[in-house]
Amino acid sequence: MTVNPTPRILLYPRIRKSPFFYASRRHGVAMYSVYNHTYHPRHYGDPVAEYWALLEGVTLWDVGVERQVEITGPDAFDFTNLLITRDLSKCAVGQCKYTFLTDQHGGIINDPVLLRLEENRFWLSLADSDVLLWARGVAAFAGMDVEIREADAGPVQVQGPRSFAVLRDLFGDAVAEIPYYYLRDFTIEGIEVTVSRTGYTGEIGYEIYVHNASRDAERLWDLVWEAGRPHGMQVIGPCHIRRIEGGMLAHGADTDIDTNPFEVGMGYDWMVDLEQEADFLGKQALRRIKDEGPWRMLAGIEIGGPQLGTFNDGSMIDMFPVLQDGLRVGHVTSACFSPRLEKNIGYAMVPTELARLGTTLTVDTGEQQVEAVVVPKPFIDPAKEQPKSDVTAPVPLG
Repeated sequence: MTVNPTPRILLYPRIRKSPFFYASRRHGVAMYSVYNHTYHPRHYGDPVAEYWALLEGVTLWDVGVERQVEITGPDAFDFTNLLITRDLSKCAVGQCKYTFLTDQHGGIINDPVLLRLEENRFWLSLADSDVLLWARGVAAFAGMDVEIREADAGPVQVQGPRSFAVLRDLFGDAVAEIPYYYLRDFTIEGIEVTVSRTGYTGEIGYEIYVHNASRDAERLWDLVWEAGRPHGMQVIGPCHIRRIEGGMLAHGADTDIDTNPFEVGMGYDWMVDLEQEADFLGKQALRRIKDEGPWRMLAGIEIGGPQLGTFNDGSMIDMFPVLQDGLRVGHVTSACFSPRLEKNIGYAMVPTELARLGTTLTVDTGEQQVEAVVVPKPFIDPAKEQPKSDVTAPVPLG
């Protein structure tokens, strides 16, 4: 294991520490960001090497920043169904769903993974926004019997083609019985966990949610690390190259409160169920947006010019305006250089008429103006066959 020099950071009490903070820091964090008011390891020195480690082996990530909003009580089902854009009656106990939370105008508040742990017990595994406050505010006026709290739980991700081998060594052959986007509870050395076959990579992978995280998180980390070492496990940060290749959105960059599901191309399918009998926040606004059509769209683009690096996101919007005929018409939301495709790729929010495939645009990278062209998205594995593939197929250690 290569250890980078300890990063210089100021640990403000107003910014939280992940339950895995000290465990993940031992592996040599080179850069932190802040996510859900929590320090988040961004990378460990070489994001491109981390990308290849994910594609070729097995990786461990501290994603304790994914805060778990727990909804329980007699009306938990109806209340959760009020928050999400999908039909909760199609989510069985033991199943997970990727979903949107929208406000009354159809704006995206968050895009969590929902876990249905029991008949009336749900976790919302959050992207970066204050959903706990939003949910409690809605509950104050909903007239439903629910309890909303932040669970003392935190996830790590084990991702890559050898992830099943590591999970099998930890929990036994029963891991093979977890379908894509389902979960199962386990106990390991007295530590209670929930394992889901989910992840932010587009690769085979799992998330391990440790219960009683304030007590057991570091011990779980050590168990996962020791199980992974014989399989060549590496600790990495969130692999934004891979998520951009795979079409996975980043809240705060590709989506935010001023963006709706139809603008990002995910309103016309299973992600927004306007036909369900139940109402949900934003349903009427989203029906109107669907009928009228969105005025702008998130387009996949290939970008010319020099390599853009491993990740440029919405925080750099002013550096990446999208132009046509010299006029600003939109902005790049996420971009990177893909080592596999050997080209710059990304996403741009542009007027709908400019989101048609083959449209030529200009991107101002801050250093120069380069040509870009609208292409299909996702860039790799659009049917997501890779994360759904047979986990038991042997993968050579290499």
